[in-house]
Amino acid sequence: MTDAHDLWPAPFRGRKPVSSHVTIPGSKSVTNRALILASQAISPSIVRRPLISRDSELMSAGLQAMGISITGSESAWTVTPSPLTGPAHIDVGNAGTVMRFLPPLAALAQGDIAFDGDPRSYERPLGPVIKALEELGIEVEHDERYSLPLVIKAHGSIPGGELTIDASASSQFLSALLLVAPSMKNGITARHRGASLPSMPHIDMTVQMLQDFGATVYVDKDTDTWRVEPGQLQGQDLVIEPDLSNASPFLSIAMVCGGSITIADWPKKTTQPGDQLREIFTQMGARVEFSEEGLTLTGGESIHGIDIDLHDVGELTPSIAALAALADSPSHLRGIGHLRLHETDRLAALTREINALGGSVTEEETALHINPAPLHEGIFHTYEDHRLATAGAVIGLVVPDILIENVATTRKTLTDFPGLWNSLVL
Repeated sequence: MTDAHDLWPAPFRGRKPVSSHVTIPGSKSVTNRALILASQAISPSIVRRPLISRDSELMSAGLQAMGISITGSESAWTVTPSPLTGPAHIDVGNAGTVMRFLPPLAALAQGDIAFDGDPRSYERPLGPVIKALEELGIEVEHDERYSLPLVIKAHGSIPGGELTIDASASSQFLSALLLVAPSMKNGITARHRGASLPSMPHIDMTVQMLQDFGATVYVDKDTDTWRVEPGQLQGQDLVIEPDLSNASPFLSIAMVCGGSITIADWPKKTTQPGDQLREIFTQMGARVEFSEEGLTLTGGESIHGIDIDLHDVGELTPSIAALAALADSPSHLRGIGHLRLHETDRLAALTREINALGGSVTEEETALHINPAPLHEGIFHTYEDHRLATAGAVIGLVVPDILIENVATTRKTLTDFPGLWNSLVL
């Protein structure tokens, strides 16, 4: 039973055009990768405009538990590397980057490093990372579950070498190993074997950031092989890009209500998957252009349905599904079976919640088929998934009396989503 105190009335605006500018907090993906790399460098790093959220705070706390110094204010962190030590107990929450990126780094420590997290974290796939560490000679206690909770029995080094990994369930499996590879005695040559890799832009991001910190990386996408040479990383002074995936619901305001939204500091060149929103939302009827102030999206007369493979940009699916439910023609969102293993089973959750409001969503193993239908009031459940909450808010812009259950889950990647949302739509 849902507690009424956990229900947030999604602000209703209707077709009242907006004209707003918004600064999106920093990228979770970039922030947490930067913290992992800075922790291995031979000199301090300054991370400017980092994301302040549950996921980044969990990553920071995990690193500090192993001896890394992270100081500063919300505008900039100084990361001072130090030899990693245990014993330590690390809470991963339900953060994929934390539960997957920190265990390989912990294997470089001296001592036992224990990992635990939210109940959902026990269900999320981690086996390929654990198996890879075991192949590299690291002892991991997991009671043959190949999942959380677990203990890394660390002895200060990882031999490295060659390994094969199936990262078809999450690109983070591969990124987790590549990010720590420069600190391995022999570096690493990692070959992916399995179904096609999801979220390839996130792997490109990992490679680019490794190179930014001074690593030598060779990529052969024809054979799904990545080689990272052993070597010292250099501390960096870097500015975290805005989280372009988090921009999705905010850009959606102009698509749903009309008018325009400008996202400040949208990079002209980036490895973030969210950059593909420019093309996707154009196909759905918006006009998108760069200006001196950032990226401006202007809504069209209506939202058009779309037939699209989102395999590489699956995290954008909830916002796109919300728009598709409000579109003028059917949509088909394909290639997204891996979303069943995210914070929740996103395909099942989106189907259930949109249909509960009167929608017409048909779910397949790897796709959603959405036929627009008149929607009505109701509770939009979030399953402790931040992107479900923001999708519900998008629908609530033009459907009265939508109540978002546990909107606080948005703090996973946004410091104050309700406050920012209200400032733009009320």
